[in-house]
Amino acid sequence: MSAPAEAPHRSIGEVLALLSGEFPDVTISKIRFLESQGLIAPERTPSGYRKFYDRDVDRLRWILTQQRANFLPLKVIKDRLDDHDRTGAPLDAPGPTEQDGAAPVIAADPPAKSARAKRKRSAAPKGERLRGEQLALDAGADDLLGDATGASLTRDELASAAGLTVEQVRELEAYGLVAPAGRMGTEGLFDEDALAITQLIARLMAHGAEPRHLRMYRNFAEREAQFYEQLVFGVVRPREPGSPVVARDAVVDLASLGRQLRTVYLRRSLDAVLRAEARRHDDTSG
Repeated sequence: MSAPAEAPHRSIGEVLALLSGEFPDVTISKIRFLESQGLIAPERTPSGYRKFYDRDVDRLRWILTQQRANFLPLKVIKDRLDDHDRTGAPLDAPGPTEQDGAAPVIAADPPAKSARAKRKRSAAPKGERLRGEQLALDAGADDLLGDATGASLTRDELASAAGLTVEQVRELEAYGLVAPAGRMGTEGLFDEDALAITQLIARLMAHGAEPRHLRMYRNFAEREAQFYEQLVFGVVRPREPGSPVVARDAVVDLASLGRQLRTVYLRRSLDAVLRAEARRHDDTSG
């Protein structure tokens, strides 16, 4: 008698690819954080890979929906999940917050407020939108001190999560834009940084950029890091007590200042480009 077939399951990268269209802000790190808080508990293979079954994906989708649509804090979400696990109570039933008539804790701007802000930005005069919005290219988009969680995505999973082909990911590797952070046997494994890079590159490629065009970003980042290293370690003595913390804080401060300065220069340059294009358009139209 043959052994029963195992129920179909997904890797964490496949779950990300499945949910990213519905929840654009979801990331590998966020899924892992929800697991670390006990909200989801996917099975693990002997080698440590997560196995997400349909029930796990449905639970994750419910959590993300509660955060986005109802602005519920994680504590309230976890209490509901614990109650559901303990009693089988439907997840869609009103929780204690709504039953008591208290307003839920708001973790973000309400949608109406965001919509009004977007309308206000859209109404800005021509040539002023970039200045008004401050071209916030880097604000809050990355985490210089993010916890390292180790490699987790195969090349196939990385390609699937970014919406690229495996051949395109190999091309990114050939140009030094991404690289495996570890290996499992002969298989290269990619971490969250590689995923973030690949997803951003995929979006740039959708605008017509090619991998060979994008090496400048890596080169700029490496040169900037070397500059900060010279500034920080020319002042901080590594053997002083507490110096790693001082160095870390200094590097983060420098990186923040560098991003702000870079954003201002880029904003000015793009303003000049758009104004020049507007003049050309006016000349040809007239």
